[in-house]
Amino acid sequence: MTTPAQSTSPLAADAIAGISDPTLKRVVAAHWEFMMRWSPTWATTLGDHRFDDQLAPRDAASIAKLDAERAALLDELAKIYRDRLDERDKVTHSLLQEKLATDRGLEQCKLHEWQVDSGGSSVFGELSYLVESHTVKVPKDAENLIARLGQGGKLIDDTIANLRLGLAGKRVASAEKIRRAIDQLDAELEKGVDAWSMTQPTWASVKGADPWPEGVRDREYAALREVVSTKLVPALVRYRDFLRDDLMPSARTEKEGLSGLPDGEACYRAAIASHVGVAMSPEELHQLGLAEIARSDKELAALGKKVLGTPDLAATIKKLRTDKALYFSSREEILATAQKALDRAKAATPQVFSTLPKTDCVMREIPAYEAPYTTIAYYRQPHYDGSKPGEYFVNTYKPETRPRFELEALTWHESIPGHHTQIALSQELGAMPAFRKLDGSTAYIEGWALYTERLADELGLYSSDLDRLGKLSYDAWRASRLVVDTGLHAMGWSRAQAEGYMRAHTALTETNISNEVDRYIGWPGQALAYKVGQLEILKLRAEAEATLGAKFDLKGFHAVVLGSGAVTLPVLDGLVRAWIADTAK
Repeated sequence: MTTPAQSTSPLAADAIAGISDPTLKRVVAAHWEFMMRWSPTWATTLGDHRFDDQLAPRDAASIAKLDAERAALLDELAKIYRDRLDERDKVTHSLLQEKLATDRGLEQCKLHEWQVDSGGSSVFGELSYLVESHTVKVPKDAENLIARLGQGGKLIDDTIANLRLGLAGKRVASAEKIRRAIDQLDAELEKGVDAWSMTQPTWASVKGADPWPEGVRDREYAALREVVSTKLVPALVRYRDFLRDDLMPSARTEKEGLSGLPDGEACYRAAIASHVGVAMSPEELHQLGLAEIARSDKELAALGKKVLGTPDLAATIKKLRTDKALYFSSREEILATAQKALDRAKAATPQVFSTLPKTDCVMREIPAYEAPYTTIAYYRQPHYDGSKPGEYFVNTYKPETRPRFELEALTWHESIPGHHTQIALSQELGAMPAFRKLDGSTAYIEGWALYTERLADELGLYSSDLDRLGKLSYDAWRASRLVVDTGLHAMGWSRAQAEGYMRAHTALTETNISNEVDRYIGWPGQALAYKVGQLEILKLRAEAEATLGAKFDLKGFHAVVLGSGAVTLPVLDGLVRAWIADTAK
């Protein structure tokens, strides 16, 4: 096992920061090395450049080796007598143990044997983002990127081999997932490499004097294009042909969720443990979703009557979904509105936070190759080494399908005071192990972002009651996820059933509903985290307000919620209750 003294990671000190116990320190250091070796592209974004010329192996033997190393780390953690640790070390021990255990639990899903995707999470999207995210400042950086990208052909062939294993074991994606992936590949291959973002890196040309030796930049750019043309294009064609000719004939057209796969029930429970982190059954989560939808139905109908003059929920949803005056007319309009919303949030957040991130958040447009297949927006965290800010990506594809009334809530969630505020602050925490700053509970991360959609209303950020209707529809959307995700993966729901439920209870457009349901099918359990996490944060805040009365301070509450990284919900409960008890003295 690697010790801190032996580690050559430039982040070795960060990896074990704030740990007192020497044995725990040794295991956490080994875990950090494990993550860097197995996630070399992530290591690059963190400023660890030891693996800049490598891609993570994807063959079945390597996946088995990774799991064995994870099991060994768990064994080392189990040897530590936890009661002898101080309180900070106990939290670190618990978080690492749970992370490793839940990741091991997910291995039974054999996701690599059947998952097929389109958009940014596809093989094509992964390789495209690889070029964008790899910072190139000097010629060696370009050489490393080209070497890394040159392994893309093997990555694709290993993906095909894994899917063949799944096919043999009757683990196959749904026909719609495969169709979308084929469509994306067909579209990109037809465009040709000259139109691909991976052949248009920002470093390929410079304005003014070039600090590189003469001719080197052109040489490296030519080498990049050569790799894309001679290694990636043939591999992508092989992948497209495999999907179309070998996988599609055996694809599932019914029970597209986990309920249609061998060991689907056990896999789904593992996914719940991983993303939600609390002991809840699919049935409990389904019922929670139904209760939240009943509440949101009433709120949507009431505000719809006030704002739109509609008589009931169905009429409110119909008008929000079909009135073209409520939708954007151009991509420029979407980008301008999103930027304005982000700027307003930046100005308002000092009212409710005692500490704000030093790292900026910028708005970007979702790339054209993934926009038709992906969600309405997403966030990418800052590079830990400061080379890239936080990025709020907004989807401008078919602007006439993008509602005006949803964009403000979307912005608060994805950027400030949502994901960026929480994630950037976590990266900037002081003496704390790096894995706690840079990774964490989905329910905490997504629950916080959903909580801030309501917090934005307290800050007066919403422009009108129409925008608050968007907030309510978004809340209903997250509640519907509890119903739909459990329906798809535990109750045998069809894609059409899931889409119909969301159509009846949210104002999401048909395009968004289709892409969202497709996402839930391919990413089991992740969609459950939002509502569960939000409700826990709201519950803890309500208890703090009731207990502390005049002593309650919202900045103080946010400081304790955001002050320990993306902890699990049970750990968050303990931290907030300790803060309440201390404040009440």
